Amino acid sequence: MPDPRPAANTLRRIPLFVAGLCALAVCAALSLALGARSVPLATVWDALTGAAHGPDALVVTGLRVPRTVVALVVGAALGVAGAVVQGITRNPLASPTTLGINAGAGFAVVTAIYALHLTRPVQYLWFAFAGAAAAALFAQALARRAGDLDPVRLALGGTVLQLVLLSWTWTVMLASKRSLDEARFWLAGSLAERPLTVLYPVLPTLAIGLVLALALTPALNALALGDDSAQALGVPVARIRTAGGLAVVLLAASAVAVAGPLAFIGLAAPHLVRQLLRTSDHRVLVPGCLIAGPLLLLTADILGRLVIRPSELQVGIISAFLGAPLLALLARKVAR
Repeated sequence: MPDPRPAANTLRRIPLFVAGLCALAVCAALSLALGARSVPLATVWDALTGAAHGPDALVVTGLRVPRTVVALVVGAALGVAGAVVQGITRNPLASPTTLGINAGAGFAVVTAIYALHLTRPVQYLWFAFAGAAAAALFAQALARRAGDLDPVRLALGGTVLQLVLLSWTWTVMLASKRSLDEARFWLAGSLAERPLTVLYPVLPTLAIGLVLALALTPALNALALGDDSAQALGVPVARIRTAGGLAVVLLAASAVAVAGPLAFIGLAAPHLVRQLLRTSDHRVLVPGCLIAGPLLLLTADILGRLVIRPSELQVGIISAFLGAPLLALLARKVAR
């Protein structure tokens, strides 16, 4: 007789996924309504349907709709990237930052600002992507041993690379006051002044990374059993880690290129899904991060708009502020 527990667990999780989608819809609505200038939800609806054309409607359609869409896409990419990198490293404290992605993007952007006198975030896009991808690939190269990708060496190599790149980044920034002024806002991570056009160049890489991450979920479950057990089950461990690393690079580098180096979203989203769904099954975890990542990022962005209204704090500052105690709790839990 087949075991009824997997089916029962699936049915139990469906309401949680529905609740997550409802919470995400509420956050998206609040993102359209709240800010330096609050807009009634009725006006938001009229603006979206084309029934309103006043100043409030222009704020909604011209500024907040693109900002919300960018948050949804970037949050989903970071959440999934975090789940995959924790899977391939078997490290619950790993995140895209572990691969040096944020530091690589930051160094490339600051260097481009210094050397090419760039002034707008849309001009940083490809430099950020190239820097993030190059840093992640270099960290993976450092971690390879006898053709395999060693998780411990990956974490250590990524951390060392991150520290080196950060020191070089600050050296370049201090060498030029203009570079410091231009770069500090991008380095904090922001969703403001991001039109939908910034997403277009990275949509192919985001799509490829997401499809690859979803395809790898059964193999990531096998990796959680250990390399020897995974190989006994016929899983090509080295190739799975390489493919997983590629998925993380495509997703996280695209997200960082669009919104800057946002901390803790990729770390927190997988843990939130694990706690709520009571599972480490990547076939559930990765789809769950498609909801949890945007939910966390939108929440942080909304808080950033409200805490010092009518001014606002960048979402990267809020996510770091909320993520620091989370990291401490996770580190304490893992140490037990």
